[in-house]
Amino acid sequence: MAPGDSLDLFSREALQPGPGVPPTAPLAERMRPRSLEEFLGQRHLVGPGGPLRTLMQHGTLPSLLLWGPPGTGKTTLARLLARADP
Repeated sequence: MAPGDSLDLFSREALQPGPGVPPTAPLAERMRPRSLEEFLGQRHLVGPGGPLRTLMQHGTLPSLLLWGPPGTGKTTLARLLARADP
């Protein structure tokens, strides 16, 4: 390996925690998407023109049940929708 090469997978900026997340939080928490634009997957629901995004933008988001296996983004999506400004 040449001098100056790095084995880091992520930039230092990408590893900076979001607002309210302590720098000692687990990597998964620090890497959690901070906006719907950063959220990967489910574009048919949260992408431009998607039903969840449309409801959120109008401030009429109903109660939701998010179901699926661990690690699929349920908590992340719930947090993003809860924080979103209409």
